[in-house]
Amino acid sequence: MPPVSAAELKDHAFELVRDEVKQGEATVDVRLVEELSGRSVPDAVIFAQRIDMAPDGMPTMTAPIELMPSPEPGIYRFKTNLTMEGGWQLSLAAKVQGQTGTVQNRLVFKAVQ
Repeated sequence: MPPVSAAELKDHAFELVRDEVKQGEATVDVRLVEELSGRSVPDAVIFAQRIDMAPDGMPTMTAPIELMPSPEPGIYRFKTNLTMEGGWQLSLAAKVQGQTGTVQNRLVFKAVQ
């Protein structure tokens, strides 16, 4: 399958679908975007994921995180349990089909009641 476009890997980024998520059992959706065209990029292989409270000065406060089936192409869904309200950081690393190298992003969002 040919690459989605001639965009370079540095032109790809993850972005949050919502920047606030309900505290407790939650899902966090992110979109992988080719920044030049604005198109969502499906079928990336996510090989690293971590969620912690680094934005609130507590990088050792982590939560379990699990990649779930995608609700639509280009959207990547994660299931987690956000035990505290406040700032959380989702760190991701992925391979994009047809590209060499890795897309890495740290996305900050809030857990709210």
